[in-house]
Amino acid sequence: MMLIKTAEFIKSSTTLSDCPRGPYPEYAFIGRSNVGKSSLINMLTNFKKLAKTSASPGKTRLINHFLINNSWYLTDLPGFGFAKVPVAVKRKWEHMIMNYLLKRENLVCSFFLIDIRHEPLKNDMIFLEWMGKRQLPFCIIFTKADKLGSSTLNKNLQQYLKKLAFQWEPLPQYFISSSSDKRGREEILKFINDCNTDFKPVFI
Repeated sequence: MMLIKTAEFIKSSTTLSDCPRGPYPEYAFIGRSNVGKSSLINMLTNFKKLAKTSASPGKTRLINHFLINNSWYLTDLPGFGFAKVPVAVKRKWEHMIMNYLLKRENLVCSFFLIDIRHEPLKNDMIFLEWMGKRQLPFCIIFTKADKLGSSTLNKNLQQYLKKLAFQWEPLPQYFISSSSDKRGREEILKFINDCNTDFKPVFI
């Protein structure tokens, strides 16, 4: 498994052109507001206060870049969904996110986070379909697995996989995670490490 030695916040950006440059592979984390992005980032890097967590949905409003092991970027994107912000702000976030996903040249993979406690949501499915139609590489991370018993967890997972099967063949790669008990940490970091090995840098 990858050993995380260093993790540092680099900058927050409001547009794609503001994002940091460099020949590093990049991995974006995206999902609905309050899905647990910041907690997952802190768990993966083993730096408890790297990404700011909040009980209020919509805390992340910018593109936040973190440099890991001085060799790859981890990017925290604004959450979408039920954040209590004006519609105009939500649309601005959506434009920022989509522009970044479509045009960021060293973006290797996006991790789309879904709270495993809830049934499949239409907006999540639409966004996954949007990425698929544009052939944007992504994986799904089901978060907050510790909040459910094993039988309910498996039931909810199968419900998601059945829903995804209507759109995808084969199914997208997915991980089960928990920020509390570090479930999924080794698998996700191994995936990133394998991708880094095959990465061919673009100098941006």
